[in-house]
Amino acid sequence: MDINTKKLKKNAFRVTKERGKTAIRIRVPGGHIEASHLLVLKNIAEKYGNGTLHITTRQGFEIPGIPMEYMDEVNKEIQPVIEGLNINQIDPDTGYPASGTRNISACVGNNVCPFANYNTTNFAKKIEEVIFPNDYHVKIALTGCPNDCIKSRMHDFGIIGMTEPQYDPYRCIGCKACVDNCKKRVVGALSFENNKVVRNEEKCIGCGECILKCPMSAWTRSDEKYYKLVIMGRTGKKNPRLAREFITWIDEESIIKIILNTYEYVDKYIDKEAPGGKEHVGYIVDRTGFQEFKKWVLKDVELGPKAIVENNIYWY
Repeated sequence: MDINTKKLKKNAFRVTKERGKTAIRIRVPGGHIEASHLLVLKNIAEKYGNGTLHITTRQGFEIPGIPMEYMDEVNKEIQPVIEGLNINQIDPDTGYPASGTRNISACVGNNVCPFANYNTTNFAKKIEEVIFPNDYHVKIALTGCPNDCIKSRMHDFGIIGMTEPQYDPYRCIGCKACVDNCKKRVVGALSFENNKVVRNEEKCIGCGECILKCPMSAWTRSDEKYYKLVIMGRTGKKNPRLAREFITWIDEESIIKIILNTYEYVDKYIDKEAPGGKEHVGYIVDRTGFQEFKKWVLKDVELGPKAIVENNIYWY
């Protein structure tokens, strides 16, 4: 069978080691999926594949063992999942329109976890709507708090939830539960002075644990949502590294604009001669320099008054 592997990959099918067989990749933005969609995946796996599903590290699915001649039928049968997850498409019944930008992964967020400072799934879906489909290889992960359960520092963009704790001194009974917890488990940003708690704004990382520890609700989360944006972490064979802080106390819309600007930056500087036409965005930043990247991604971005932007970043 004559197969156009480039077209196959663009339609989110994988070339596998089994001759004549492929695996389809299923996007699940934010890692949250209705249970009913799993029945569709089950039926495809049993009807066309080898009866198994693989849960990827990016919280999507792969269905292996599919004979390549059934790809059109699989595209039609996967359509309810694509529509149910609101995945952008160019034409219906044609499957996924791109496979470059990886599935946006996220921790469970504040729908489930008491530590999380925001709804990670909703934000992940919001990012999905504006960046997909796209063929550039960019990895994005969202985590609800600095515990970083999703390992966001191993991605091109890691979005870490923050809050600016609000303190009501009239509710405080001086138990120092928040102070002790911050000293032992966090960064020691709280102190007890004149029978009241004092927060060191420069030291505070916005984790929100003081809110959870207070028995009198003297601490509450801020109405404004804040984030820490860390960038250019990666695994792989060449210079693996953790992401570094780029902007702290940044807002949601600014993050989305920065990510969109990054695609323009990649389009400008990507090495067209790279193997397979792919070059990881982190290597482009290494090649052009951080300051050039920074100039491109902050174009037309209006940061809030609390935002702190790093002057330079050095990866180790």
